[in-house]
Amino acid sequence: MNMHWIDWSITFALLAFILAAAVYTNRYVISVADFLAANRTAGRYLLCISSGIAGLGAITVVAMFEMYYSAGFTAAWWGLMMAPLWLVMALSGWVTYRYRETRVLTLAQFFEVRYSKPLRIFAGIILWISGIVNFGIFPAVGARFFIYFCGLPETVPYLGLSTFAAVMAFLLIISLFFVFLGGQIAVMITDFFQGMFCNVVFLAILVAIFCIFDWATIVDTLKTAPADASMLHPFHTSKLEGFNVFYFLISAFVTVYGFRAWQGSQGYFWSPKTPHEAKMAGILGEWRGLVLLLVITLLPIGAYVVMHHPGHAHVTAEINRVLDGIDNEAIRTQMTVPVALAKSLPVGIVGLLCAVMLAAFISTHDTYLHSWGSIFVQDVILPFRKKPFTVKQHLLLLRLSIAFVAVFIFFWSLLFRQNDYILMFFAITGAIWLGGAGSVIIGGLYWKRGTTGGAWAALIVGAVIAVGGIILQQVWAAHFYPWMAAEAPHLLDGLKSVLEGIAGRVPGINWKVGPEEFPIDGQWVNFFAMISAIIALHRMLALQRLRSEEGPVRYGPPSPSRPLRVQGRPPRRRLQTGQRPARVPAHPGIHLRRQMHLLRQAAVVIDLVRHLRLRTVYNLTHDVSDDAWAVYWRCQVFIIFIIGTGTTVWFFIGGIRDIKALFQTLALPIAMNATTAW
Repeated sequence: MNMHWIDWSITFALLAFILAAAVYTNRYVISVADFLAANRTAGRYLLCISSGIAGLGAITVVAMFEMYYSAGFTAAWWGLMMAPLWLVMALSGWVTYRYRETRVLTLAQFFEVRYSKPLRIFAGIILWISGIVNFGIFPAVGARFFIYFCGLPETVPYLGLSTFAAVMAFLLIISLFFVFLGGQIAVMITDFFQGMFCNVVFLAILVAIFCIFDWATIVDTLKTAPADASMLHPFHTSKLEGFNVFYFLISAFVTVYGFRAWQGSQGYFWSPKTPHEAKMAGILGEWRGLVLLLVITLLPIGAYVVMHHPGHAHVTAEINRVLDGIDNEAIRTQMTVPVALAKSLPVGIVGLLCAVMLAAFISTHDTYLHSWGSIFVQDVILPFRKKPFTVKQHLLLLRLSIAFVAVFIFFWSLLFRQNDYILMFFAITGAIWLGGAGSVIIGGLYWKRGTTGGAWAALIVGAVIAVGGIILQQVWAAHFYPWMAAEAPHLLDGLKSVLEGIAGRVPGINWKVGPEEFPIDGQWVNFFAMISAIIALHRMLALQRLRSEEGPVRYGPPSPSRPLRVQGRPPRRRLQTGQRPARVPAHPGIHLRRQMHLLRQAAVVIDLVRHLRLRTVYNLTHDVSDDAWAVYWRCQVFIIFIIGTGTTVWFFIGGIRDIKALFQTLALPIAMNATTAW
């Protein structure tokens, strides 16, 4: 085994603490709103840390390890290029602000208000299917990490059970326990403490990395990569498979188009006190993510040094012995970095990293279980229900739905054989929903001409293309390519001519038609699904204009309490009651402070954009050496470490204040009920 008793002690101490925190939150769940959205009482710092760690699953860390082990610092450069984009969207409140103003509990509920009830049901089904299939490999990847990182045996001693299945079951039961106890309240509070623990550990790991690996050794090892697949120079990556510049350009497009569309952590979208708190949480999240990006970049780079530098040959042999025992090539690639880190990091640091991964696993699984289980109930079952459930019935149904999701992903992880990068699997399975969802959301929030017919067209086209891509990837090598080679060689030659002709003319596109795998990866399928959905929405709008001379389409069934409204931006009032809450005038100083804060953030955006744009233009016109890039990366590491230390203290203080305020607000109904009973 790779774990010392000190490492095990660190891991189980964290588990005991978060279990106690989850038990404590159970007393505050007295309504469906508490279970689904923490009764909308969360502040910005609590949201920032909790939602951040919820998005950092163990599978996400392993996926990032795959990417940075393959691409090195070059992937980090294009990730930094996206930072200004994220900040601009956070400052503007893109989607987030108007989304929170609707006060709905799920995204598909907004579709009913904006478009129609049948669309809500259809969207809920598509979203749920896409979500649980995407979620299906989470337990498998997380369990394999712990098995290979900790050096666990293949079977449980004395029981003969598969360790893989046992670890998955154990971790899923813990995640279910959190959700069942306190719903979104338990998820959010435990995620906060796990997030703060991870931030502190990340800083400690950064120090350990530079004590173990000399910077000059890191640079010399990275220089051994092929010239057109550089791990230092982001403009010398034309032959890099998968994670080249086009991967990140498509990611930038997906970020804007599908912002807030993915509902894996949808409980956090509805938990903020106000739309402004949601917006500020997004802004603060950009500061929190810097240290995370740095650590997840440096750890696989350290593993790359261990695997490729002659000075670590004795460790490399032991690592290869473990990896040679893995039959599946995709899984062997996933486990390269975890095994290398377990064999090269010192006692204590191994335990801290294991505890971080345990926190990442639980935080993502309890969040996703809560989200996908509640989406099925709220958007697939409830629209068919004429008589409302009682609170007790509703909570029971939510828990049963969440338990079903856990059982499904357990068996999916046992049976599914993965054959691609994790991030590519995310892209293509997420495209089932994301392909059309972005058009429907943006059209519903910002475009008066968005119609129900266009929304249907976008969702259907996006889902069909994504499902088609998944099927082709699964059957290409075994069935489709052999059939074309034998029965339709002219079709195969034409496909090869088109795809490889494009690849030959556009640097960075590496499409190659061969018998091994489908030439278009998951990221490109995702992109094509989104573009097709946009075209379908516009074509449907054009057809409706030709067929109808009526005025603007209206949405929402008329009723005495809610008159028929013209489509466009949803009204700023409570959808449940139809009444807009009274606005209390704020002190002018509050508005001034907010404006100054936003201006400071805008200055950060401008500096980042100018800095990255100038470096990009300079590299396109000048030949910059790898040594110059090495100096740049060393400066980035130092700056981000300083920023991360300050923001960790800042966010911890703010988060504790938010938790105190949340419990005080949630305790009021409990106190009132106790007084009434007495």
